[in-house]
Amino acid sequence: MTAAEMAGRTCLITGGNSGIGLETARGLVRLGARVILLCRHADRAEKARQDLLREDPNASIDLVLADLASLAQVRRAAAEVRSLSDRLDILVNNAGAYYLRRRLSADGYELTLAVNHLSHFLLTHELLDLLLAAPAARVIAVSSDTHYGGRIHLEDLHLEKSYRGMVAYSQSKLANVLFSSELARRLAAAGSAITSNALHPGFVASNFAKNNGLLARFGMNLARLVAVSPAAGARTPIYLASAAEVAQTTGEYFANCRPKTPSALARDDALAARLWSISEALVVLPPARRLPPADSRRRPDSTQ
Repeated sequence: MTAAEMAGRTCLITGGNSGIGLETARGLVRLGARVILLCRHADRAEKARQDLLREDPNASIDLVLADLASLAQVRRAAAEVRSLSDRLDILVNNAGAYYLRRRLSADGYELTLAVNHLSHFLLTHELLDLLLAAPAARVIAVSSDTHYGGRIHLEDLHLEKSYRGMVAYSQSKLANVLFSSELARRLAAAGSAITSNALHPGFVASNFAKNNGLLARFGMNLARLVAVSPAAGARTPIYLASAAEVAQTTGEYFANCRPKTPSALARDDALAARLWSISEALVVLPPARRLPPADSRRRPDSTQ
């Protein structure tokens, strides 16, 4: 879309105060969109807002604060978003975390799954009315190619028996792709024009995983030598949020602004439906906010 076409569109980005999230916000602001940054830390969020306003003093940027490790805070944040806008054109589920040691969320769930998947599952449902109010809304999930090595541990979803940071992370990133594709199917079956796509941003030089102590911080600093910049990592989410040629594309996985075949497990419609049902129960989604199931044997036509 051109800047004129993006003007007036409202975009919400989780984890929008740094890294890919901030650069996605910057790109959408430059296109004229109104941006809502959903962030955990007030000071970092305000700094990001001021940085964007220095580039464009006329930009429309709102802040919503929430810790995605708490489902109650996700619900409160969604209510605040509903008070700020009567429609939502773009939802970028970007925030993510990696934990070397097993931790639990405020709700007692494995923290990686809670932050990376369950929070966005709930947030998307809580904002569904706003997405439906937009002419052709887009939901974008920032996943990762680490999902290729992941599986959904249905017998031990919260990894109580055996925990490794990368096992938890790859499970959550696979969950992102499964949720994105199942959301596309259910929306298409309901006759909605909302699209849902997932993406791999590349290995990005950011603050990711630096919350795991000095050794992890040292390792990430070394890895930055071969990583792409946050601006490069934001190209695909900006593309999916704004490009006219993907306005009707749904149920796909993208990398480098092009469709890419995800893992075999990510294409398992029955697994996606099973994870969806489990997620509904874990976030205690009320019946009024539930999307009816789609035919699990039929994948959406990406040109619908």
